[in-house]
Amino acid sequence: METLQATFFLFVFVPLVNPAPPLQQESLQFSDYDADVPMGSLTQDYEMQFKDIRKDGTNVSLDTSLMLQSDDSQLDVPPTKDTNLPTCLLCVCLSGSVYCEEIDIEAVPPLPKETAYLYARFNKIKRIAASDFADITTLRRIDFSGNRIEEIEDGAFSKLLLLEELSLAENRLVKLPVLPPKLTTFNANQNRIKSRGIKANAFKKLTNLAYLYLGHNALESVPLNLPESLRILHLQYNNITTITDDTFCKSNNTRYIRTRMDEIRMEGNPIVLAKHVNAFSCLRMLPVGTYY
Repeated sequence: METLQATFFLFVFVPLVNPAPPLQQESLQFSDYDADVPMGSLTQDYEMQFKDIRKDGTNVSLDTSLMLQSDDSQLDVPPTKDTNLPTCLLCVCLSGSVYCEEIDIEAVPPLPKETAYLYARFNKIKRIAASDFADITTLRRIDFSGNRIEEIEDGAFSKLLLLEELSLAENRLVKLPVLPPKLTTFNANQNRIKSRGIKANAFKKLTNLAYLYLGHNALESVPLNLPESLRILHLQYNNITTITDDTFCKSNNTRYIRTRMDEIRMEGNPIVLAKHVNAFSCLRMLPVGTYY
């Protein structure tokens, strides 16, 4: 009887081994994306930016984050300067948008073929080759602001027939590339562009161009053949010394009015605008600048 009682108590008091708790997935958080580049409608669509999802200094896309969390061997990923990594490990890829900002890349990374929006601001890119976008015909917006771009190979944007917004602001360009025909917004503020670096018909065929930013360069004159579609023109802080009656208007047509032009900025140039009154006769508003 004593033996049976001892056996009973052992059975009751031996603790059960609890099963291991399930793996907990790390939650992914996002915050609003604020842009500081004045690119017309580009600033409207810059309302969201995703926080960098990083592990040991490496950006991780949504597609690969769960894999990296469940496999500890993947956590020792090389730093972002290793450009041999797949683009969507270096950058964040989301629904046709590729975010490659502030990761010190020195060349345009290979992009998924369905890429429509590329944000590659504040890197160390020095050159754009024709092959960079040869197979990415779906691009609608590209932002290379804050790089070190000195050269853009001929034809680099020639196949981008859907491209509407392009920013090359804050680079080291001395001349403009051939621009795709459907551009609505082009930003080349804060480069080193001189007038000889812009071809005479560079903007003539851009019949959708509404926002043109060329401030803080080294232009000696206003670009020729500006399209009728233009609404905003920024030329502040260049080296413009003269304009003609045909710069904005048509000297042979006194009834001509630029109905779409809302703003021209020319402050910071060594030109007294009051000496060229006839050059503004077709404008609804006088350019911003020095008049005396």
